Amino acid sequence: MRTLTESLREYIAAAFPGLWVQSAEHEEAIREIAALCKDQTPPWSMAVWDIDRGLQSGGAGTALAAPDPLTAIRALANMAVPDSSMLLVLPNYHKFLGSPEIIQCLANALQAGKTRRTFIVVLSPVVQIPVELERQFVVVEHHLPQREQLQKIAAGVATEAGDMPEGEELTRLLDASAGLTRGEAENAYSLSLVRHGKLVPETVWDLKTQTLKKSGLLTLHRGAEKFSDLGGLESLKSFCTRALGARQRNSTAQPRGVLLLGVPGTGKSAMAKALGNETGRPTLVLDIGALMGPLVGATEQNVRHALRIIDAMAPCICFVDEIEKGLAGAANSGQTDSGVSARLFGSLLAWLNDHNSDVFFIGTCNDISKLPPEFARAERFDGIFFLDLPATSEKARIWEIYLKSYQIPKQDLPRTEEWTGAEIKSCCRLAALLDVSLVEAAKQVVPVAVTAAESVERLRSLASGRCLSASLPGLYQRVGATTNATTGRRVARSASN
Repeated sequence: MRTLTESLREYIAAAFPGLWVQSAEHEEAIREIAALCKDQTPPWSMAVWDIDRGLQSGGAGTALAAPDPLTAIRALANMAVPDSSMLLVLPNYHKFLGSPEIIQCLANALQAGKTRRTFIVVLSPVVQIPVELERQFVVVEHHLPQREQLQKIAAGVATEAGDMPEGEELTRLLDASAGLTRGEAENAYSLSLVRHGKLVPETVWDLKTQTLKKSGLLTLHRGAEKFSDLGGLESLKSFCTRALGARQRNSTAQPRGVLLLGVPGTGKSAMAKALGNETGRPTLVLDIGALMGPLVGATEQNVRHALRIIDAMAPCICFVDEIEKGLAGAANSGQTDSGVSARLFGSLLAWLNDHNSDVFFIGTCNDISKLPPEFARAERFDGIFFLDLPATSEKARIWEIYLKSYQIPKQDLPRTEEWTGAEIKSCCRLAALLDVSLVEAAKQVVPVAVTAAESVERLRSLASGRCLSASLPGLYQRVGATTNATTGRRVARSASN
């Protein structure tokens, strides 16, 4: 990953007059640019303009011109230095690019910059280049701090040797800090010292939760779910933990994620949330609906912003629930929403296929037939798993979990051949709530396999031979509707090949 300094040095040496730097830390970026100018022989000149302080030489000192967005551009020609380079840095200048006069002035200055060796550097948190200037700017990303930088910041904040964690605790602290700016990391470490007297990752997670809430696009799941809270799904649990353990085994392969297809209430969402706690990774919940913006271009910008945050939070788990509902309209997007859904879908597909960050994607789906076929192709997911109604042994474990959770004494259990885990939980909750027996509470529960019998059977038939079984090794197989001697089920259970 190239640093901001390395990228700017190359582009300036190659005489690119327009440099658009996407940065969330303008002050830090200005310091890095100033250091780059100072290190050159002869040193490059630099000026900074913003709407509050006007034009300042070197980014500090007395204003050279009034805070007018046109004055700064027009003054650039007079600031050119013979046999050297001149950089004009414009923080948040994208806010002024709706003016035809400013666009034309910028275009003229950029055209003359190649011969004068004058360079315009726009600092902005987003890339919003007017179409008239697109070919005159090159985009450079000011990356968030990497682990080495975060460790230096932590060491600088730690006032005593005992405040700085070591070994596994340091690894956890740096993992928690991924995705923070330098200023946010420094604030989080300082707050940790105030709260705990040492640097701990819990304070960093509190700050990151607030940061994600500000975006409105992602939420950080902080539940305490574990695999022990889920009855069955042993094949799926084993697959995911082995895939996420590849980094610890120094594997060169990069895990991508899984798509979970299944009957509603069989534990798809619970599995995604529990996996994060089992593997020590944060679980980011992405709401596809929240990405849709009311203005032209807002949705595309939200998608890019959300995916950037997810990449920056690595290593993590990205969880999208009921993904078919968010992407079902992509096929007809041109007729329904001017192609917005199709572009959102395309951006997500490209990211699933090409991202190199350590992000494990989990999508859940109740009806895969509503998803575009290209979504589930190889190399976008490591596997597509089907979660069927639990077998007899799995139901016994689920009853045990929820009887203990709701403090219900052992008693006769109702007949639950067609029940999901969610329906068993509901029965236990109602028994505790109404202070009745489980058999009485079961009369209030109508299983989804009854209310939506046709849909459930169609889903099983569709998954048979096409999806991996979440419970047994190998493909899920629809083995018929008669009672199975092994599972005790009146309907089909998955079987391994």
